[in-house]
Parts: sequence; C-alpha cells; structure tokens
Amino acid sequence: MKKIVAVIGSSGAIGNAISNRLLEDDSVETIYKFSRSQKSEGNQKEKNFFIDIEDENSIKKSTENIPEDIKFDMIFVATGILHNDDDIFPEKSIKDINADKLKRVLSINTIGPTLVGKYFIPYLNNKNKSIFAFLSARVGSISENKLGGWYSYRSSKTALNQIIKNFSIEIKRTNPNAIFVGLQPGTVSSFLSKPFEKNVKSENLFTPDFSASKLLEVINNLESKDTGKLIAWNGEEIQP
Repeated sequence: MKKIVAVIGSSGAIGNAISNRLLEDDSVETIYKFSRSQKSEGNQKEKNFFIDIEDENSIKKSTENIPEDIKFDMIFVATGILHNDDDIFPEKSIKDINADKLKRVLSINTIGPTLVGKYFIPYLNNKNKSIFAFLSARVGSISENKLGGWYSYRSSKTALNQIIKNFSIEIKRTNPNAIFVGLQPGTVSSFLSKPFEKNVKSENLFTPDFSASKLLEVINNLESKDTGKLIAWNGEEIQP
C-alpha cells in the first residue's frame, strides 16, 4: 500500500529537499506540505497548506485541512532557527544571553514542534509502522557538549529531544507501531548554516538533497527499538 506523508516546514532547505525526494518516490501516494509560504495550490500528489508554528491556533487550524480518513505513515518536522537577519545569533558567552531572543528560539525550536506533535499525533497510522521525525541537532546532546556557548540553540534542541522521548513513551501505549525520532542532518549548506560554513571542511558540508537522501535512508531503516532516540544522518545514535 502506498504511503501518505506530511512535511511541516516544507519551504526550508531540508524540508523542501525532503519533499522533492518524496515527490519522486513511487511508494508515496500523497504529500501534505505545511509551511508559512504556500508556493502553489498543489496537485493530486502534493497538497500545500499554511502553518505558523509560533501560533498554536494556526497549528490546530492546519489540521482541519486533513481529511478525517487520512492517516500518515510519516510526519517530518523540518522547522528550526539558529539565527536570523535581524538580531538572533548564537551566543558566544553569558553576556550575550537575552530573554526575548531566548524565548523566540525556544518558541520555534521547542514549543512549535511540541505543539505540532500535540495536534498531528492523532493522524498517525496506527495499523502499520509510522514515523514521526523531528529535525534536531548534535549540539543538543549534553554529554557531547565540550565547547559551551550557543545557549539558546543548544537548550532548545536538548528540550526538543526530551519532548521526543516523552512522546515515544506515552504513544507506545496506544500506538505501538509509531516511532518517534530526532534526526541530526549534518551541516547542510543553507541559510541556517551560512555564517558558519567557513569553519566546516568541504567534505563535511552537505547539500540539502544529500542530507535529505541520508535522512530518508535512516527513516526507512528505523525499527521499534529506535523510538525516542536522536539519530545522525549516517545512522549513528547520538547520546543525550
């Protein structure tokens, strides 16, 4: 049976690459794409809808576009912020911490994906294996933190990883076929990584399409025992 999938944040670099890969996949019947920018009305295979993950009502309302009989085999949350063109940038030291900026990063990287889980989990397929994947980050690992800094981003991803773990425990009771994972995409050439690319070796800087292909490989190989984990683009489990 062909799969039905949803991509939240489909206009971003990785979300768009994931969507394009899925559009080319003959095993996928329909892709429901949710983003702040609706590029088109879509077609028979591709459905485009608006969502603002900083607005709970918008997240809730976006699910009204999902037919009652639809169950997703995969939901991929590709949203996130590290910096912007205005005033948000990773903190280098304690003196750079700012309450408003910290709240904004947590809102986008933690609270938004958590609320997506709240409203989209009921649409997961509960008859066969289903995947709920969230883009996370290696720097969210407390045990691997040797450099410090990046207070907002690190904390937001650490918190997201805990949320994913919680989802995996609670939903296991009602939908044992569901797998919840955080995925680390590697360093991807995009707006998010642009200011830091000069510090990355060329062989470690991925195109969005390459990262998407590796993340989908990881997803296709997931088993029930993997639920609640943070997994890198190469299949390596990242410890909390």
